[in-house]
Amino acid sequence: MAYQLTLLPGDGIGPEVTDAALKVLEATGIKIRWDKALAGQRAIEKYADPLPEKTLKLLKKNQVALKGPIGTPIAKGFGSVNVLLRKKLQLFANLRPIQSLSGLSTKYQDIDLVVVRENTESLYAGIEHEVAPGVVESIKVITEKASLRISEFSFQYAKQQKRRKVTAIHKANIMKLSDGLFLACARKVAERYPKVLYNEMIVDNACMQLVIKPHQFDILLLENLYGDIVSDLCAGLVGGLGVVPGANIGSDAAIFEAVHGSAPDIAGKGLANPIAMILTAAMMLRYLGEHKRAKAVCLAVNEVTAAREILTPDLGGKATTKEVAKAIAQAVKSHL
Repeated sequence: MAYQLTLLPGDGIGPEVTDAALKVLEATGIKIRWDKALAGQRAIEKYADPLPEKTLKLLKKNQVALKGPIGTPIAKGFGSVNVLLRKKLQLFANLRPIQSLSGLSTKYQDIDLVVVRENTESLYAGIEHEVAPGVVESIKVITEKASLRISEFSFQYAKQQKRRKVTAIHKANIMKLSDGLFLACARKVAERYPKVLYNEMIVDNACMQLVIKPHQFDILLLENLYGDIVSDLCAGLVGGLGVVPGANIGSDAAIFEAVHGSAPDIAGKGLANPIAMILTAAMMLRYLGEHKRAKAVCLAVNEVTAAREILTPDLGGKATTKEVAKAIAQAVKSHL
């Protein structure tokens, strides 16, 4: 079977890490026809539009995409293409598995938790305006529909993946209406999944608990902004953003992208760690039902990190992006 998927190379180190992921995917023997599309800075340069209509059409047609990181200018320039993609394609669930890799020197071992982040609203709705000179208002939007939908996604994921617990993260002690609604929806869904443990935790306490005792968590269910912050904290538990995969999933489409940014300062130098993107490709394989190939990629990554011979500088090694990709691609074949 051959798949027809969309490839968004991205900005900065995006083309380098996506090329690395493609090399590893090729090693699995899967047949994929890639439709290459542009978004972000490279799209502006060619089309004067960070998210061209032709890119959106391709994404909707193929439904599954592998995407490199796209940079977002700070306090100026075009808005976040990542947020726009999620809104346009209704990719309501951001899924970020956080797992320890063999051989990496971190404070914690055997971390295995999943961040499920609502993707379409909260402060990320982007509703802002200037009330008066020097006074800006940003509106937080929480709806029953989106809160029920992401809660259902979390518990369904727990059931399918045989996970034990869902923890809803909130600030309902202060934001009683907005976060209160989010919690009410999570509780309502939890009632229909009696075999999955459910608890709640205030977001500041959750951050402290993640640092002190991360193994108490399994699935973390969060609103948009909290999820963005907490997922990066969780990445720090296992070695950083360079080793954490991610996906944005909706009812009709899914975009698989690593958690890290476009890192323009190291672009083109061969220093970028491709592991996050390679593990993201493994997530895509699972989504496609290619479980054997996905497992082979994950085992290959762990084999390479355990050996500690071919790692990029961020993990204490001296290897290039291409050398790491080559080593993992070679290891994949022994696990198929």
